[in-house]
Amino acid sequence: MIRVVLVDDQAIVRAGLMRILAPEDGFDVVAECSDGIEALQAVSEFHPDVVVMDVRMPRLDGIETTRRLRADADPPPVLILTTFDDDDVLWGAIEAGAAGFALKDATAADLLAAARAVSFGAAWFDPAVTPRVLSAYRRTVAPDQRRLRRLEQLSEREYGVLQLMARGAANTEIAASLHVSEATVKSHVGSIFAKLGVRDRAAAIVFAFDHGVVAAGPG
Repeated sequence: MIRVVLVDDQAIVRAGLMRILAPEDGFDVVAECSDGIEALQAVSEFHPDVVVMDVRMPRLDGIETTRRLRADADPPPVLILTTFDDDDVLWGAIEAGAAGFALKDATAADLLAAARAVSFGAAWFDPAVTPRVLSAYRRTVAPDQRRLRRLEQLSEREYGVLQLMARGAANTEIAASLHVSEATVKSHVGSIFAKLGVRDRAAAIVFAFDHGVVAAGPG
């Protein structure tokens, strides 16, 4: 079972999400929280596999909550729930360490896939969100001509790993696809982070989309 801490300030939204993230689909919602303060306490108590969290909440919002969670020694991955009105905070959530973004009006199947992917160490960007993430990236991050040369530092194998990572594959799936060990994949991922100058998987995926390693959108 994938243990979930669910964070949203609207009770009716939490109720709907709980019906989707159900035991019959392999999920166990171990805590419901109405804001970031409660989420931090719940994560400390229950040690979930994934935190599914809204952005705009009272007391402590999703971005700051994500930042505080990611500062822990062994933080759970965070799947941010967003709407098209959240464009201005998307990059802030990535900088804070969010592993993925799912739309609040996504289908049940897409939300389940997103939660599974993030809980297994992959990153997830809803195709409808990806262009907005890239727009926020370009708007927020200062231009750096050296970024274009960073990809040239990647080996052929590292480039292939980045492509698979950007398509949402977890380390185990990348290892199976390339016929190498998971430890080897982890080594490649670490090298990719260092060469691209990014700190986590989500930022590497944004870099990949922004520099044409993979194309935004379905497929």
